[in-house]
Amino acid sequence: MATAIKVPNVGESVTEVTLSKWLVNEGDYVEVDQEICELESDKATLELPAEVAGRIHLIAQEGDDLEIGAVIAEIDESAAKAPEEKKEAPAGEQKESAPSGDSQAEEKTGSYAEGYPSPAAQKLMAEHGLKSGDIKGSGKDGRITKEDVLKAIEEGEKAESKPAESEASAATSAPAAPKSSPAPAPRFEFSKESFSREEKREPMSRLRRTIAQRLVTAKNETAMLTTFNEVNMEPIMNIRKQYKESFKKQHGVGLGFMSFFTRACVLSLEKFPAINARIDGNELVYHNYVDVGIAVSTDRGLIVPVIRNAESLSMAEIEARVMDLATRGRDGKLDMDEMQGGTFTITNGGVFGSLLSTPIINIPQSAILGMHKIEQRPIAENGQVVIKPMMYVALSYDHRVVDGKESVSFLVSVKDYLEHPEKMLSGKDPVQELLQL
Repeated sequence: MATAIKVPNVGESVTEVTLSKWLVNEGDYVEVDQEICELESDKATLELPAEVAGRIHLIAQEGDDLEIGAVIAEIDESAAKAPEEKKEAPAGEQKESAPSGDSQAEEKTGSYAEGYPSPAAQKLMAEHGLKSGDIKGSGKDGRITKEDVLKAIEEGEKAESKPAESEASAATSAPAAPKSSPAPAPRFEFSKESFSREEKREPMSRLRRTIAQRLVTAKNETAMLTTFNEVNMEPIMNIRKQYKESFKKQHGVGLGFMSFFTRACVLSLEKFPAINARIDGNELVYHNYVDVGIAVSTDRGLIVPVIRNAESLSMAEIEARVMDLATRGRDGKLDMDEMQGGTFTITNGGVFGSLLSTPIINIPQSAILGMHKIEQRPIAENGQVVIKPMMYVALSYDHRVVDGKESVSFLVSVKDYLEHPEKMLSGKDPVQELLQL
């Protein structure tokens, strides 16, 4: 009896996925819940487990685009498992066996996952020239995680930085051996002598294709404009410097800039609800809540996990959500519903050194705020030229929904909250509130 393995429903709006990688070989005996392949949607990568035990027959190939419900493999439940059948890695991932007598070789547990890297770990290993046999997995059933790879890289760097005297003493007893350190394999090796003009083609991932399509749609179907301002970040930086340690001790998370920007945007969106709205046909949809999308850069491309009901969260809760979503997003562990929806987006190009940019709207939203690099610049303050840590901020908006006056006023409001953080306590100026003005 053969059981068909089909592409599962991975999200409400997802109709097609790409089979990015087989984790088993043709004819392998697989166990129940053994991960057999990786499927990539336009939002996330997920690993598909076997529904039954038996010998597998692969139908779809790596790189195939598959509709939801398509059959990708069959598992023959009647096939018996051979005694002490060895698990082999899929083609292109065969592990090198350790030399006989190698004191570092460890006994295998026999788990199908042992020695197999996760997608994030595999990419990191390739960049640093590491093989599966070089790393002991600490994940479930011995799977190699990203943290395992980072630990191996760190240990390798420590080994290379031994005191010079140790190398000198070794040199007196044996001829010096040439050193080599793993380095990322370059896509191309440019040679001035050969004048090579080779090109390389590789298919775009499903996520990259989706990003490209959405960006073009946003440019073509919205009346997008961008307004700019600059923020004196000194008040926020002083707060972080003064309360960073006590905040982390009290709440268990670091105090970053994102919670301040999120809070400032939430309060400003209450004043200018059109920026938190969207177009649906011939209607404008206004939201009485703020679901903030936080743009996160990953190895596979840009994703935008969503912080739900940001208007009801404390600073510590915002920081915890940002840290959790960003970490799981980079590891490819976010659920589909965590990356859908959103009424407003914040993106931070400053972490990459961007001084100024015009972010593209995350449709069907009507606006996106761009943060940038903090840079010491001279400004005029009380008639004097002073040096302050300044950040340019940019608001890209859909002019069909948001008027110029609203967009500029919103950005001025965000700037005001950031430069006067005490106003974020209740959304008002404390002095004006005291005087009931």
